[in-house]
Amino acid sequence: MADQRGFIKHTERELPQRRPVPLRLMDWKEVYEDFDHDTLKTQASRCMDCGIPFCHNGCPLGNLIPEWNDLVYKDRWADGIERLHATNNFPEFTGRLCPAPCEASCVLGINQPAVTIKQVEVELIDNAFDEGWVKPVLPSAKTGKSVAVVGSGPAGLAAAQQLTRAGHDVTVFERADRIGGLLRYGIPEFKMEKRHIDRRLEQMEAEGTQFRPGVNVGVDLTVEQLRADFDSVILANGSTQGRDLPIPGRDLDGIHQAMEFLPWANRVQQGDDILDGEGQPPISAKGKRVIIIGGGDTGADCLGTSLRQGAEIVHQFEIMPRPPDERAESTPWPTYPLMFRVSSAHEEGGERVFSVNTEEFVGNDGKVTGLRAHEVKMNNGRPEKMEGSDFELEADLVLLAMGFVGPERADFLDKLGVDYNERGNVKRNDNFETTVPGVFVAGDAGRGQSLIVWAIAEGRAAAAAADRFLAGATLLPAPIVPTQAPQR
Repeated sequence: MADQRGFIKHTERELPQRRPVPLRLMDWKEVYEDFDHDTLKTQASRCMDCGIPFCHNGCPLGNLIPEWNDLVYKDRWADGIERLHATNNFPEFTGRLCPAPCEASCVLGINQPAVTIKQVEVELIDNAFDEGWVKPVLPSAKTGKSVAVVGSGPAGLAAAQQLTRAGHDVTVFERADRIGGLLRYGIPEFKMEKRHIDRRLEQMEAEGTQFRPGVNVGVDLTVEQLRADFDSVILANGSTQGRDLPIPGRDLDGIHQAMEFLPWANRVQQGDDILDGEGQPPISAKGKRVIIIGGGDTGADCLGTSLRQGAEIVHQFEIMPRPPDERAESTPWPTYPLMFRVSSAHEEGGERVFSVNTEEFVGNDGKVTGLRAHEVKMNNGRPEKMEGSDFELEADLVLLAMGFVGPERADFLDKLGVDYNERGNVKRNDNFETTVPGVFVAGDAGRGQSLIVWAIAEGRAAAAAADRFLAGATLLPAPIVPTQAPQR
């Protein structure tokens, strides 16, 4: 496995440098510098011949991590991308956006910095595109069966690519004007430039997948038409209902869900003509005092976007206490560690405020001017107000980034007749089939809000199940994915 003494000779974990903060705040390009291939090979050589590769356990896709680490070290890049694509349709997405639970499970990580698995992954796929190795994979025969995939995020795209390659006629429906789902309009450009989506879509179109953006299934295309035109349906419409904060003052202007705010910045980068007379999108942070409620990745996306738009000052609230700097005892190896993390956006500015709860929005003339909040302490896992800790903070723009509570139902799912589980997600069996025969569900719509690797893994698993439904058997590989996410 790679260099058998690599982890002894090379104890330092090296990653690409981030561009200087003042420079990257002037544009929307990805924040990382290029990474030297020789340095990457050295990092790949740190992968141990560890007997039981726990990184497999950490990765929902079942990525063959030690194999492609070894191939990169041996300068066999073409073989490496073949092994990577064997389990992951879109490593260019996961290599940029996944929080890398595989690295948290790395055996080397018990007493050294873990192997840079995610960096090897993204360099493999970017090099493959540069070398022209990513080509259409055409089916050996057509089945005559048709499949509709509703939603074009990572779960929908993975399911569509797998089923197209199995010989089915696949059409992907997307209600937005462009394909990509949250990859397109939720993830900021500085985390993933949208050219990475576009070049993968070119491959999928060449393979035969049909894309129909701008179609709101259930409205523009009726459920009856959908079922009549297609032999099977895969639901990959995501968990798009943002968690709200129903407190006094919520109806004031200037308070928005994160997904009401983030897409506008991406549309500007796509070249859409949406700017006002001052060169700003309909919802902008320019010159404003911004408060982001929610300390997760979506909150960080709002932070980086606000700073690039020229916010005056930004605060990011989190109701939970500040995590420890090192792995918490409650999350021992090989679990994903609870620990303090600094994203590229946090590096760029703003103030992170932990252990706070917002109790009221205040305003003037119908517009938000600030909020009232207080500090909390945890009592048996529940936040409890600390008396005498009340404070007020001025704000012109408040962004709610507190996660998502489930898929939207009214226009489509209710009409389709699917059932829901106790968490409000689309109910399914162990084969990813809903209570409506021939209708399968993958990704956040069935699992609840989760990681991109889970979305792709579920898309692959649901595709295999749908192929078995249509053809009686399947040769499509599928990761072993539990259909229900564990309760938190």
